[in-house]
Formats: sequence, C-alpha cells, structure tokens
Amino acid sequence: MDRQGLYDPRHEHDACGVGFVADMRGRASRDIVDKGLQILQNIDHRGAAGAEKNTGDGTGILLQIPDSFYRTVMAEQGVTLPDAGAFATGIAFLPRRRMAMFDAKREIEAIAVEEGATVLGWREVPVDPSGLGTMALDAMPHFEQIFLAAGQRTGVDLDRVMFFIRKRCARELGTKHGEETVYFPSLSSRTIVYKGMLTTPQLAEFYQDLRDPRMTSAMALVHSRFSTNTFPSWPLAHPYRFVAHNGEINTVTGNENWMRAREALIDSELLGPLDRVLPICSPDGSDTARFDEALELLHLGGYSLPHAMAMMIPQAWEHNPTIDPELRDFYEYHSCLMEPWDGPAAVAFTDGTLIGAVLDRNGLRPGRIWVTRDGLVVMASEAGVLDLDPRDVVKRTRVQPGRMFLVDTAAGRIVPDEEIKASLASAKPYRTWINENFVHIENLPQTRYEYMPHNRAVLRQRVFGITEEDVDLIIAPMALNAAEAIGSMGSDTPIAALSQRPGCSTTSSPR
Repeated sequence: MDRQGLYDPRHEHDACGVGFVADMRGRASRDIVDKGLQILQNIDHRGAAGAEKNTGDGTGILLQIPDSFYRTVMAEQGVTLPDAGAFATGIAFLPRRRMAMFDAKREIEAIAVEEGATVLGWREVPVDPSGLGTMALDAMPHFEQIFLAAGQRTGVDLDRVMFFIRKRCARELGTKHGEETVYFPSLSSRTIVYKGMLTTPQLAEFYQDLRDPRMTSAMALVHSRFSTNTFPSWPLAHPYRFVAHNGEINTVTGNENWMRAREALIDSELLGPLDRVLPICSPDGSDTARFDEALELLHLGGYSLPHAMAMMIPQAWEHNPTIDPELRDFYEYHSCLMEPWDGPAAVAFTDGTLIGAVLDRNGLRPGRIWVTRDGLVVMASEAGVLDLDPRDVVKRTRVQPGRMFLVDTAAGRIVPDEEIKASLASAKPYRTWINENFVHIENLPQTRYEYMPHNRAVLRQRVFGITEEDVDLIIAPMALNAAEAIGSMGSDTPIAALSQRPGCSTTSSPR
C-alpha cells in the first residue's frame, strides 16, 4: 500500500492475538480445524474493527494441505492431482474486474511455465461475503485457487519452485491492474492459508471450505490482527507463509536495510540465482511480512526452521556467563550473518510438520501452553482459549524468553529447547570457523594518522553538519572512553523559522 496523508506503510506494527493447536502425533482431523477456529473466536478481543463492526483488521488460519478434500473437489472438475506432496496449491487474490482477472490468471500461468512448473488447474474459491462491512467489501479481491506441479519435485524442493513463482507474481503483477493487486497468501505443497480483512467470527462464514467436514489438518495456526498505526488490508492479515506474530519488530527498518545490503552477495546452491525476485523484503510489507520473507529465504535456502528462527531471534548470549560454550560459538558465528530481529514479539511458526513458538530476548509478550494426555498441544497469547478438562491436562507452561518451544508431529513429541540448541551448536565447527576467520580490531596493524590543522577540521565539521554540541556531547566521550555517549531525551534546537541553518541536528538518547 502506498503512503496516504499521515499514513506510512513503513510504520506497520501489530499487537494482536496468536495461537495454535496441534496433534503431537500428526493425526489429521476435522477436530483440529474446529479447535483452531474456536481459538480464533476466543481471541476476538485481540483483533480490532473499524467504525463498522463487521469490518475487521484481519484474521486468518494456516492448515496442512487437506489432500483428500482438494483431491475430491478437483476430481469433480476432471483434474487428477498427483500424490500428496507432489503438487502445490495456494489461493490467489486477484482483481475483481472480470477481464483484469482473466489477464492476471494468464500472466500467472506464463510465469509458472517460465519457472518450470505445470498448471494442473484452477478452482474458484467459494466465499460468502454477505456478512462483510462496506470497507471490507470495497477492498475485497477475487479468489482463485491454483494447483501446480514441477516434474518429480516434492515437499520443500517443490516449494523452492513455488517461491520464485509467488515472488515474481508479486513483483511483476502486484500493481499491474490499477489499484487491484495480485497476491498469494501462500503457495506451497505443505500448507495453505485462508485469511482476509475479516473479524474472527467471519473467517469460517466467509471461506466456505473451512466449514466443510472434509477439511482436516493435524495443526492449525491462527491470528487475530490489531493493526496499530496502520490501515487494515486483505494481504496484511496473518498468518503469512511460515509465521503469525503478536507484538512488533521494532528493528525492522534496520533488518530490511541489512538484507538489502547482503543481496549482492547472497548465493544459494538450492535456490540458484535470486536476481529476478529481489528485494527479498518487500518495502511495502508490514514488519511481520518482512520477517516472514527473510525466514522463508533462510529455510528454503537450506536451514531447518529451528535453525533459521535461532538466527533471526537469538537468545541473549553475549553477557550470559552460564551459556554453553558451543552454543555461544553458534550465536557468535551467526551474528556475522544475521542481526537480531528484536521485538517485543511472540512469533508462532510452522512448516507443516514442525510447529512452535519463540519470544524475542526481551520476553515482553505472553505465550501460554497446555499439553493433554492424548497429545493435544495448545499455545496462545492468553489462557482459556479452549475449554479443556483440567484432568486431561498433563503439562502447563509458557513460552520463555530466549527458549524455543517446538512440536515435531513427525516424531510425535515436544522437542526440549536444550536438545534443539545442542543439536544446532554441535552441527558445525563454529569455534574453528571463528578462529580462522574473525579479525579483531586490536590485532589490526597500527594506522598512521594524518595531522589535520584546526581550520580544516572545523571546515569538515561544518560540511557534515557537526555542531559544537555534537563534538562536546557525542564525539569527545566516544574518543576518550571508547563507548557510545548516553544523553537525555529532548531537543533544544531552535525551530526552523528561528534557525539560520538548515537541517539542524538534535541530541537525544537512542530508543
């Protein structure tokens, strides 16, 4: 979305409700879908609505691909889908104008063929917009579900092809049809996302698939959005491809800039050249959208999901004397590859087999967890999201700062944080790589400094807008103490109308 008046999409932040329910043993059922929708109903207060009570900021649900259901509905159209995992699917948000919609579908098909995929068929997604408010209806796209294959590729390997198709569609077709957009909430062989500019009760009423008894999954990741300082929109609803998020990523501008800076050096044997889908982080995306895009790149580039999450949201390790030395080496090495994406944030994540949650290292967002004796795992941003019999609950805990909560539905167990971190830390010789490649400032050769006369130094200070206050309060303490100066909030700079100098600087402490 473009800037409008005082609204700037760079300020996208969220303070929302998030939760998931999963069968620890990976047993897909209709009950898991129903429980996911029930969680949404019970975190309705976490979302927001505008002047119209039937126009929400956004809500959504991420499920495993319901193979049997899609296989049946596509067979009714004469389309036979390949084996589970050998086809990918996603719901496309398309222009509502009929001819623009057909043009967009043809262009999507052309991009898919260029990327080596085969279009198996399209399906118009059944929706019921009767309960939506005027604002949601005015912004509502047309919904079509596409089914794709790519030779013998399956699973995450197939998703790498889908990555390029989806990113190219967003970049090349995103605003090609006027104000209407082309957008894929997901395009995967593993997961499917249903989301929109809806309230939590509206989601299952709007998407009729979600009410179909054949819709099954072993996990459901849900989100109710409160878009602080933003405009709601259909694409900005959660979940995204891998995450749903409560809180905000306050470092997102710096994180995005670092991603842009690295793009010239990014190389991946698994993904190949990335030029046609750069930039990785969409400048008009929300903080969560950009986080999801960076996570997607790391995961599809070969990192496991826990590994990528540990890189992006590391625990506080630098001044922790009790941390295991191998784990310290892991974090120290990866600090050169990826800076922390700091919150306050609680991030739930999944790839369709693993599902988990992590807090940023400040730990200022809640995440409550329940485990029942029959293997049901529930995580949410507050207690009481499901009516569970206390006699069936065998464990109550919370997502802890710096610790990862992870359910492996393929292995049928909860993986302890210590096991995750020990496995990551011992996988590679990080200490050896650090010793062989790190260059410490104190070991650099001595530099000969050029003497600069006072008048030249003052001239350069003027050219770069450095004031006497900057020299006294910022530069001098840094030179004398080798540490960043700490100042108080506020500014005594004269307002522009009273100043003789353009672009006057201010002195304030970092936030």
